[in-house]
Order: sequence, then C-alpha cells, then structure tokens
Amino acid sequence: MTSLMTRRRRFLTGAGAALFAGGCGCAIGLPFKLAHAGESCAAQTAESQAAMTPAKALQDLKDGNARFVDGKMRNCNYMDQVKSTGTGQFPFAAIVGCIDSRESTTTTFDQGIGDVFRARVAGNFVNDDILGSLEFACAAAGAKLVLVCGHTECGAIKGACDDVVLGNLTQTLANIKPAVAAVPGFDDDRTSGNAAFVQAVADKNVELTVARIRERSRVLRDMEKSGDIMIAGAMYDVHNGRVAFAWP
Repeated sequence: MTSLMTRRRRFLTGAGAALFAGGCGCAIGLPFKLAHAGESCAAQTAESQAAMTPAKALQDLKDGNARFVDGKMRNCNYMDQVKSTGTGQFPFAAIVGCIDSRESTTTTFDQGIGDVFRARVAGNFVNDDILGSLEFACAAAGAKLVLVCGHTECGAIKGACDDVVLGNLTQTLANIKPAVAAVPGFDDDRTSGNAAFVQAVADKNVELTVARIRERSRVLRDMEKSGDIMIAGAMYDVHNGRVAFAWP
C-alpha cells in the first residue's frame, strides 16, 4: 500500500507542480492565490516617477484598489523592493489616512514598498506637521498626488460626534469638530448612534481636509495650480474594501 508520505511527494512533484505552473499559488499550509500570476510589482524609480502624471497617479490607485477588491493583487517581492529602495525612494503619491487597523494603504491600493508616502492620524485631518510632511513628499520628493482617504465606521468621527473627552484625544477630536458642525439636519439624533449622521460627518471631514490643504499650504496649492500635483479625496469602506473617489 502506498504510504501517505509517498502520496504527498507525488502530489507535490506532479499534480501540485502543475497547479503552481497554472498560477494557482495554492499548497498545503498556504491557502492563498497569486492572482495576476506573473505580473510583477517593481519599485518606483526616478524614471517611472518622472513619467507619472497626477491623473495617472490617481488612476494607479483606483486600479490597485480594484485589484484588491477582485482578489487579483500583484505578486510583490517585498524584500527585492527593500533592497532596490535602500539608497533612494521615488513614491508617486502621498496619502493622508486614519490610524484604523482595518485599512492598510499598501494593501488596499495594491502598492509596494517605496510607492506611496503615508501620513496617518485618527480622523485623517491635517495640521502643520502633516502639511509639512506633504510638502516634503511633493515638493522635495516628487510625489504627484495627495489623497485624503477617510473610512466608514470611523471611531474618531464617532468620538467627535459624541464630544468624547479623554486626555490628549480631546484635542485630536477637536480637529474633526468643524465637520460635525458643517453637517446640517439630523436634528433627531446627531450622535454616533446614527450611522447616517456619522457617515455624513466622515464625508464632510474628507471634503474639509482637502480644502484645508489648499488653504493652508501655499506650496501645495501652487503646485496643484501649475499641474504638478493633484489633491483629491476618497472614502474606504471597511465592509467590502472598496474605495470611493468622490472629491477631485
């Protein structure tokens, strides 16, 4: 009788090898697939960054999120990217996002190491430090897009809606209060218990943050006016992984 070990060897060298050759990427103990088999994920270079336009940068993020949602992410060798970016980086975008653990810019936009700058703070707002970081990303390091990306079910937004007071978080949430005040209606319930109100505030917060970047950073405003960069907004849905790009 053929032993279990022998049958496993035959599978791994026969049928198993055929599955890998066909791009399945599945094996015992590795229940994942390499969707887009063969499509590499090379790190950005000075040449690829220089050839990038603001519109192309935005489209690349849209395409990357579509691959993520469809389960067709590229095959990225992160260690190769670590080695190739060790002496320099050439990201094409800078993303302002929340600290929420359910959204990872690199993953949800299917980007690799060295592709995007990431500024994260509870409530995805901007202050002087983040504005300075974005100016570095674009004016000094060559990024072509600034994207403010909020998300659904945001705890910081809910905290601002409920006037939460807790140590340093109190001041953090104060940065979101203008969005709360700017959303009209919902007079029956303007608390975190009203999901529609919370999402309306999250949407308004992205809109106001995009406007605030233009208002408070002459460097970025002038770069956008000259066509060197684009400033846009988006909303990530924590339930399905989709990003809606609604604030050009």
